[in-house]
Amino acid sequence: MSEASLIMAAEALLLAVLVVMADAFTAPHGRFSLLPRSLRGTAVLLLVAILAFALVLVITGALLVSGVVVAALFAALSLISNIKRRVLGEPLVFSDFALIGAVFQHPQFYLTALRPVQVVLLGGGLVLAFAALALLSNLDAQPRLLGLGLGLVAAAGLAVALRRIGWPLEASAPDPDVDVMRHGLVASLLAHWHDWRGRPDPDPCDAPPVTGRAGQLVVIVQCESFTDPVALFDDPGLSLPTLETARSLAWQHGRLLVSGFGAYTMRTEFGVLFGRGEEVLGTRRFDPFLTARGEASWALPNRLGRDEWDSWFVHPHDMRFYGRHRLMPEAGFGNLVGEEFFPRPGPDEGRYVTDAAVADRIIEIARGSARSSLLYAVTIENHGPWPPEECDAARGASPYLRLLARSDAMLARLIDALPRLGRPALLCFFGDHRPSIPGASEPGPKRHTPYVMLRFASDGTPLPGNGAGEDLTPAELHHAILDAICLGEAQR
Repeated sequence: MSEASLIMAAEALLLAVLVVMADAFTAPHGRFSLLPRSLRGTAVLLLVAILAFALVLVITGALLVSGVVVAALFAALSLISNIKRRVLGEPLVFSDFALIGAVFQHPQFYLTALRPVQVVLLGGGLVLAFAALALLSNLDAQPRLLGLGLGLVAAAGLAVALRRIGWPLEASAPDPDVDVMRHGLVASLLAHWHDWRGRPDPDPCDAPPVTGRAGQLVVIVQCESFTDPVALFDDPGLSLPTLETARSLAWQHGRLLVSGFGAYTMRTEFGVLFGRGEEVLGTRRFDPFLTARGEASWALPNRLGRDEWDSWFVHPHDMRFYGRHRLMPEAGFGNLVGEEFFPRPGPDEGRYVTDAAVADRIIEIARGSARSSLLYAVTIENHGPWPPEECDAARGASPYLRLLARSDAMLARLIDALPRLGRPALLCFFGDHRPSIPGASEPGPKRHTPYVMLRFASDGTPLPGNGAGEDLTPAELHHAILDAICLGEAQR
C-alpha cells in the first residue's frame, strides 16, 4: 500500500472515531458515554458521515479540509442538540430542521435561549467553516471524482439501511430520548424522518356537521406560556385571582397534559384544533403542522356547519410562522386576524402585542357577529424573554409573573364581557406550555398547564358543571369543547 493510501486510511479512521465520539456526546447517553450506540445506529451514522464527507469533498477538492469540516458539523449538531435538551427537555428531532427559515425570520424566538458564549461559538464556528471552504479549496478533479463515487455508494447504502436494517420504532409515539440513548442522534433523526415520510393521512372525518341554530358564541384562547404559578413554584401566595374564580364558575376545568416544554406551541394547538392524539400521530407528533393539511377535515371549524357558523383565527403575529396563513383556511377558518389588525405595542408594553389588545379584538368581533361564531385566539405577549437574573420563584415581581398577571386580566375581561352579549357562550382558556426560565422553570416530568371551560346561558348566567377537576390531553380538550358545543345546540 502506498504512503498516500496509508494517509488516506488513517484520515478516514480518525474521522470515523471523531464522528462516533461526537454522536456519543449527545445527551442522553449511557453509563459509558463515549462508547458507540447500537450497531445499526452506528452503521447509519457512519454512512451519513461518508455521504457528508463526499459532498464537501466534491465542493472543495481537499481531503483534509473535508474531514475537518464534517467532524466540526457533527460536533456542532451534538452541541445544538444538548443545548436544546437543556432548555426544552428534548434532543433535536428531524422536524426542527423545518424551522431553519423561521430562525432567520424571527431570530428573537431562538437566540434568547442561548448563552452569549454559545452564540459566539456557533456563529464563529460557522464563519470559520465557510472561510476554510473558501481558502483551502482547490481545483483538482481527482478528489472530486473520488467524492462523487463515495457519495453514490454511501447514498445507496443509506437507502438500503433505512429500509432493511430492521429499524422498528420502539413505540407508536416515539420518544426521542429513548431512541437517541439507544441508537444515537443522527440515526434517530433519520429513522424518525423515514418513518414520518411513510405515514399516511387518516381517513376523512365523516361525522355530520354541528348545526349553529342556537346562535352560540364559542371563544377559545390559547395563552402563550400560561401556567398556574402555584403549581409551578409551589407557592399558594402566587395564585391568580381570575383563574381561581374561573375554576369556581367552570363547566369543566383541570390540568392540560401538554407534551412540550418551553416551546412547540403547535403540538398543543394541533391537539386542541384537530382532536388527534399524539398516540395515533406517531412521528407526526414532533411537528403535526407539517402534515396537518392532510388531516384538515378533523379540524374544529370544519366540524361546524359552514352555512350556520362564522369562524375567526386570531393571532397577533406573522401568520406565516408555522404556515398558519395556508393551514388555517384549510382547517375551516373563514377569517384570519393577524398582526396587521393590532396596534404596535407601546414603549412600556414589551416586545409583543398585549393580551389586553387581543381581548379587545375578540370582544369587538363577538359583538359584530350575527351568526353562530367560533373564535380561536393565540396570544403572544407572554413569550418572554424573562431575564434569568430577575426570575426567582420567590419574587412575585419577576418579569414572568407580571406577564402572567396580564394574561389573568385578559381572562377577567372575557369573563366579564362575553356573558353580556345576550347569547349562549362557551369560553375555553388554556396555556400552551410552561415557560423555560433557567433557575426557575426547567424541564422535568411535570409539564401540565391549566385549562378552564365556562358556559353561559343567553342571560349571562354561568352554567355549572360537575365542579371536579379533570385532566385532559389537548386532543381530549378538543372533544370536550365539541361535546359542549353540541350540548349547547341540543339545549337551545
